[in-house]
This record gives sequence, structure tokens and C-alpha cells, in this order.
Amino acid sequence: MCLYKPVVKVCFFLSMFLFVFGCGREIINDQFIRPYMDNPAYWQYKGEPVLLLGATDDDNLFQMNDLESHLDELVECGGNYIRNTMSFRDSGNVNPYREMDREKYDLEKWSEAFWEKFSNLLKWTNERDIIVQIEVWDRFDYSREYWQKNPFNPQNNVNYEYVDSLFEQEYPSHPSADRQPFFHTIPGMPMYHTGLGRIREHQERYIDKMLSYTLEYGNVLYCMNNETTSPVEWGNYWIDYIRAKAKEKGKQVHLTDMYDHFFRVSTCERCLDLIAQPEYYTFMDVSQINSRNFGQLHWDTLQRIMELRDQYTLRPVNNTKIYGGGESNWGSGTNQDGVERFCRNVIGGCASVRHHRPPSGNGLNEKAIASIRATRQVEEWVKFWNVAPAMELLGDREENECYLAANEGEEYVLYFPLGGEVTLDLADWEGAFDVKWISVSTGEPEKEDTISSGREVPIEVPDNAGWYVVLRRI
Repeated sequence: MCLYKPVVKVCFFLSMFLFVFGCGREIINDQFIRPYMDNPAYWQYKGEPVLLLGATDDDNLFQMNDLESHLDELVECGGNYIRNTMSFRDSGNVNPYREMDREKYDLEKWSEAFWEKFSNLLKWTNERDIIVQIEVWDRFDYSREYWQKNPFNPQNNVNYEYVDSLFEQEYPSHPSADRQPFFHTIPGMPMYHTGLGRIREHQERYIDKMLSYTLEYGNVLYCMNNETTSPVEWGNYWIDYIRAKAKEKGKQVHLTDMYDHFFRVSTCERCLDLIAQPEYYTFMDVSQINSRNFGQLHWDTLQRIMELRDQYTLRPVNNTKIYGGGESNWGSGTNQDGVERFCRNVIGGCASVRHHRPPSGNGLNEKAIASIRATRQVEEWVKFWNVAPAMELLGDREENECYLAANEGEEYVLYFPLGGEVTLDLADWEGAFDVKWISVSTGEPEKEDTISSGREVPIEVPDNAGWYVVLRRI
């Protein structure tokens, strides 16, 4: 049963018509991920709707030496979604460029090791039906201590000098300050000068190389940046660039950007602009709501984003980073906070959720594995693209006690972050419902029962470990 307004569905099909018949040679291909035809708030892959669940121990996953076993562990617990930054800053990482004499790189020659690792990631995820969300640029690679070893730093390459590029030797500020000209190579940007045009040529060559691999696969989504604060012209240039390259090859792609201030969406102008352009940003990544926001505020922030999104053509809302660990001063919280954010996002209508890597997230630890397994247990009874948040049906609820998604009269999924007891309004529905209690801490169903409807039904969980409660009409 579709729960969104018919006009939204009409708008979606109209946009798909324009995509197919108004954009050159692009062809809808079920082997490529795209919004689900019957509910475009979710994804569809190989002709079937999918809920994307993930948890991994690193961001630039293609650099892992034990990648295949890590992917197998993810799939075994029910995961089908990873984040992959095109990053090379960590110890032991290989660079995309060939190292020459004097420990310098040539930006016109490629490192075979780097691109072989990337190729393997795409191949192995494709074989396992895992969706890869790529972040093309990560601002942390280009500032502070990482700039000192970055191939684009003039001291590290044979292609240009400081005087040519006007790069500085150091960028000691946090990258959120946006003082790195690397992210201003587009004419008209605040720090642009003609010397940066040469840098952009190298950037374009790098993207061409990346696309020579990714456009051959249908399991790839593209996000331009990791939590960017650069002007929108930067990310938009690369959206246009990648979209044009895909069009040349007749490939369909879905692209977005990730803005740092989504955690306070109502005061983030660029976030509001992204929400209001569904034909341009064909999905949304709101990962930054998963820091700084806790409990009820996290839910309320997500639902505000959904309300704004629903004013336009529906498209998926992704969370490639769910923080929860380290208790940082910027609001990562605890591992338990990560589990709660993960499950609230699922109940709240998100198309993808992924535990962030340690220490600021659970990674693929026991808590993450259990939360994925528990969510897949829910899916055995209720598909999340058939339900929607319905908090008005809960009674006797305290703040952050319980969250609800429902297809009223047919299916209900309740999530208790800890313990509690609420009432569920089934007064308008006669008959009975099967009920299943699923432990988020173990990932396993613990109890089943049958209840009669036609009344307000009390729903209680046995302890504070975190629970899904699923009702399905008999």
C-alpha cells in the first residue's frame, strides 16, 4: 500500500519519463541502482526494492588488506551497503599517482596498486550485491598534517611549484574553515585564480580515471564531498562533470553532496537548497544529523528534513555515517547512541543507514551486527517501504521512549531505544494481529504472540536492551 500522495507519484513518473526520453542516450537499466518505482523514498536494485544497511571498520574501504573477508562478514549479518571515500591519507595507504625519484609523484602517471585496489572493491561488492556510496573528495586529505604528504602539495610532485599554483606549504586550520584553494579551482569561486586552472585539469583527469572503473558497475552512488563547507559551486561542478561523462556512455547515475550543517537543517541555507532540487541532487545524504543530536532531538531533526523533502519529488534519504562512539566534544556520543540513531533512522523512513567507523562509530562490532540482524528480522514480516512514521498512534509515551512506523490497520513497527510501555491505537480495526519482539542487542526474535485489536493495546518490552516490536494483521 503506497502511503505518499498520488501527486508525488505522478511527479516521480514524470521525472522518470524526462530522464529516459529527455536526456540523450541514458537508459533505465534495472542492473543499476535507482529510486524504487513504487516508493521513490527507497532504493531499487536489480528490479527489487532494497533497504541499505551497513557497518564497516574504515572509510576508504578499498585500501583494506583484508577487504574480502570484511565484506563477507558484512553480508553474513545482512549488510548490503558501504561507504568508500577516495582517500589515501592513512598509514599504509597507497596513493593514486606513481611515485618517482626523490619521493615525488607524477600527477600524469598512475599507481597500479591504488587502482587495482579500487577495481577489486567494485568487483567484489558487485559480486555480493553490496551498494557502494563513493565520496569523491574528502577535505581532510588536504589540510593539516595530511597536506604534508599529499601528492597535490607542490613539494611532493614533479608537475608544478608553489609559485605556479600559489598553494601554501601549510594549511593548519580545521578543513571546515575552507582555506584550501584545492576546493576553489572552479572559475568564479572566492579563491580562484588562473593558476588553479592547471590544478583543475589534474582533478578532472583523476575523476576520468575513477569513472573508467565505476561507470561499468550498477551498484555505485556518488556523493561529491565528505561534510563540505566549500561554496556549492565546487560540488556542483563535479556533479555536472560526472553526469555529463555518464551521459556520454549512456549510463544512469545518482549524485548528491554532503553538507556539514545538516544537523541544524533549518538554519543551513545550502541544505535547504539541496532539498528543494530533487532533479539535480537525485538523492540526499544527511549523515551529519547523526552527530550532536541525541534522543528525541535526533528524531525531530530527521522528521523535519523528511517534511521538507516531501514538499518536492520524493527521493531517497541516505545516512552513510552514523556516529556513535568515542564521546567526542563535537557530539559523536556513545556506541549505544550509534545503535539508537541507526534504528531511529530506519523507523523514520531513511533509505540507507551505516554505522560509522571506530572510534567515532560502532564499525562492524557486535552492536552493529546485532542492529543489522534485528532490522532484517523485522523485514521478514514488514517491508519498510510499505510503512511510514505514525507517532500519533502512540499513547502514554515519554520523550525518546518509543518510535512507530505503520501501514495503519495492516502493519506496525515499534522501536524502543531502551525499555518502556506505550499504547498503540488499534481502535478502528477489528480482528487480531501477530506480534513479534526482536532484541536489538542480540539481533534475534525473543517472543511471539497474538493480540486482539479494536482498542488501544498496551505494548511493553521486557528490559532496557533495545527492542523492535512488529505487528502484522492476521
